[in-house]
Amino acid sequence: MVLGIESSCDETGAGIVQDGRLLAHVVASSMDEHALFGGVVPEIAARAHLQSFAPVVGRALAEAGIGPDGIDAVAVTTGPGLSGALQVGLAGAKALAFAADVPLYGVHHLAGHVAADTLEHGPLPEPCVVLIVSGGHTSLLLVRDLVREPIVHLGDTLDDAAGECFDKVARILGLPYPGGPAIDRAAREGDPKAVTFPRPLTRPGDDPYAFSFSGLKTAAARWVEGHRARGAEVPVADGAAALQEAVADVLTRKAVAACKEFGVRTLIVVGGVAANSRVRGLAEKRCASAGIELRVPPMTLCTDNGAMIAAVGDLLVRSGAEPAPLHVSIDPSAPLEYASLVPLPGAGGLTAA
Repeated sequence: MVLGIESSCDETGAGIVQDGRLLAHVVASSMDEHALFGGVVPEIAARAHLQSFAPVVGRALAEAGIGPDGIDAVAVTTGPGLSGALQVGLAGAKALAFAADVPLYGVHHLAGHVAADTLEHGPLPEPCVVLIVSGGHTSLLLVRDLVREPIVHLGDTLDDAAGECFDKVARILGLPYPGGPAIDRAAREGDPKAVTFPRPLTRPGDDPYAFSFSGLKTAAARWVEGHRARGAEVPVADGAAALQEAVADVLTRKAVAACKEFGVRTLIVVGGVAANSRVRGLAEKRCASAGIELRVPPMTLCTDNGAMIAAVGDLLVRSGAEPAPLHVSIDPSAPLEYASLVPLPGAGGLTAA
C-alpha cells in the first residue's frame, strides 16, 4: 500500500496504489481562490495545502478502507513546483512516514504524470514516446523503464509551455482563468480556419522536437489588438478555435514524428493539456493514420493528483529502489532525469535511486 502526496501547485492530492491498482484518489483544489487574481498565487497555494492536507489524506485512507497503519510506504512530490507548496506536502509526508515507520520516496512531479497512465492502461510499453503538456511544462520524452533508467528528452519548450500559452491568450480574449478549459469551451463555437496562426518550430531546419509557444501567444495578442484598434468586435470563438488548432497541430505533429523516427509504436499523452478535446482528437486521428497506439489517461488523472505520485512510489517499491532519507529536501526547479527525485540539503545536486 503506497500513499502518494502531491502539492506542487494548486491541488492538494492524496492517492493510494497497491500493485498497480488505484485504491483511492482524492484532490482538493484552490483554483477558485487563484481565479480572483488571474493566476496561481504561491502564498495562497501554500496556505490552501496546509488547510487541505489532513482532510485529503484522511479521505484517501477512508476510500481505501485502511488506517494510517495500513500504509507500507509514502511517496511525495519533491519537485519541481512552488517552493512553499512543495514544503507543505513534504513536511506532511515526512510526518506520516516517520509516525508509521515506513519508507519515504521523493518523486519527480513530471514522472508522476507519466505514471498516471499506468493506473488506467497498465504497465508502460518499453520503449514509448511520452508527450507531457501542462501549464508549466511541454516535453517530448523517450521512456524505457520509468524507474530504472534515465529519461531521454527528445525536446522541450524553449519558452512558454502550451498550457501557459492558453492561459495568457485566454486573458487577452477576456476569458476566465484557467485558460485551457475556457479556450476549449469557446472553441466549440468557432472556426479553426478563421485565423492563420503560426506553427512555431515546424519549418525545415528547425529543431524537430523542440517547442516554442511565446511567438504564437504574441501573434494572438496582435490579432486581438488589431480588432480593437479598428473598433471591431473580437470574434472570440474563432480566435480560441484557431489558437487551439495551432497548439494541437504542433504538439501532435512532433509527437507522431518522434514515434516514427525512433520506431516506437506507442504514444502516451499526459498532463493537464492532455484534457484538451482538440489535442486528444487530433492525436487520435494522426496516431490511427500512422499505426501508432495512443494512450491518454482519464480526465481526472491528467491534472495534478496524488494517485500519480503513488503510482511512481509503487513502481519504486516493486523495483527495489532505495528510499529517501528523512532529511530529504525539495528542488523547485528540478530537471526531469529520473522518476525518483532525492535532493539533499547542501549536496549541490540530485541523487537518483
